[in-house]
Amino acid sequence: MAYVYLLASARIKSKAAAGFTSRYNIDKLVWFEQADSMASAITREKQIKEWKRAWKIELIEKSNPYWNDLYDGIA
Repeated sequence: MAYVYLLASARIKSKAAAGFTSRYNIDKLVWFEQADSMASAITREKQIKEWKRAWKIELIEKSNPYWNDLYDGIA
């Protein structure tokens, strides 16, 4: 099982990589989706990386309008 996810510290930050997260204190899981395989997760991640910032914000706010940390709900 694989997942695609977006992390943020606040509404202004929408996507982060490992080095970025530690440097800028990005620690909230604000969006995720399950993929059937690692290959499909990677494909989806690459697709989302190409999106405009506004599209990523819209994706998050469809399922998480208050940008709550979703980690506790899945852990």
